[in-house]
Amino acid sequence: MPAEVAIHFFLQLAVILAACRLAGLIAQRLGQPQVIGEMIAGVVLGPSLLGRVAPELQDTLFPPGVQNSILYTTAQVGLVLYMFVIGLNFNVDHVKQRGGTAVAVSAAGTLAPLALGAVVAVPLLHADGFFGPDVSLGMAMMFLGAAVAITAFPMLARIIFEKGLAGTTLGTLALACGAVSDAVSWCILAVVLAVHQGSPGLAVTAIVGGLVYTVLVLTLGRRGLGALARTAERRQTLSAPTLSTVLIALTACAWFTDAIGIYAIFGAFILGVAVPPGFLGERLTATLEPLTTTLLLPLFFVYSGLNTEIGLVNTPALWALTLGLLVVATAGKGVACAVAARLSRVPARESVALGSLMNARGLIELILLNIGLEAGIITPTLFTILVLVAIVTTLMASPIFEWVYGRQRATADRG
Repeated sequence: MPAEVAIHFFLQLAVILAACRLAGLIAQRLGQPQVIGEMIAGVVLGPSLLGRVAPELQDTLFPPGVQNSILYTTAQVGLVLYMFVIGLNFNVDHVKQRGGTAVAVSAAGTLAPLALGAVVAVPLLHADGFFGPDVSLGMAMMFLGAAVAITAFPMLARIIFEKGLAGTTLGTLALACGAVSDAVSWCILAVVLAVHQGSPGLAVTAIVGGLVYTVLVLTLGRRGLGALARTAERRQTLSAPTLSTVLIALTACAWFTDAIGIYAIFGAFILGVAVPPGFLGERLTATLEPLTTTLLLPLFFVYSGLNTEIGLVNTPALWALTLGLLVVATAGKGVACAVAARLSRVPARESVALGSLMNARGLIELILLNIGLEAGIITPTLFTILVLVAIVTTLMASPIFEWVYGRQRATADRG
């Protein structure tokens, strides 16, 4: 019955918000961003902890089927709104000022982990229990390379926001590099899925469609949004018709990019970037950000955590493999980005801080991993190992950043 589904959803929502709030407070006490607590809260509420301690309660709260679908859909709405807000605060001028650095760091943070991940995939493919039976060497190399190369773009954006880096040169540079790395990773995933499904057209659609979408939104779309911005600024208000128009455009863009295979969050982010800076962007941020971050976005982190089963890593060999992949992921992403930034004459502190931010993977990687798991490309064991790598690399980001950069300098860099 629809009424019963709605009642149960409100119970889920109350439990999720309470768990995320508590975990967020604990994370902040430990010097971590609140988003880290939300990420761990998802794992706690899933089969890894609650499912082991109180399996009946966990199954009652989060049963499979319709309830999961509703939770997933609502979480996606929150994620799309949040990435739109991040796009609104994306300072293109900072990227233009340090364009060479952005290119160098993006290249290093993409090519190095892709290469290292591909190399590690070779012995894993020949061992049992990591890849599906129909996965070729090329598919395994591309998928693991993409998994290692990806940056937790929403997580990165949330950390930057909570650290007071939104709009700063370092924060914008990190977002630009993260966006490029993730775009490449998703394109590679599209190729892997296309080959796995025997349909190369899917990859072509994703890559070409994404490029065409980006160009159109940043040209024609920007002009249309510019007209809305001028009207809003002249009237000094964000009217209901203007907000409705923006939301219609946002949901349409999210649908399109999802439909072509590069996922809704990139459509939302690009549309946010297309909004001219000024009154409209500020009012949209003030309107959408509080409800999105406190009500909807936690659902995304918790839903992803519900699919994680840490108990699958249950032998010394698997834990050694997890540690090895953690080293590979950190060297390929964090160290490579820091070195590239330093070679581009970025100060040492900023270089290491940028590397630490880029090395955070978070739960955006779980989206990629879930897709691979559902498609039969990877097994639950490798899925869990890569989830652990994502959690640890994200936990590393904040302490390293605070150690080498600090809040005071981040604030001074604003503007």
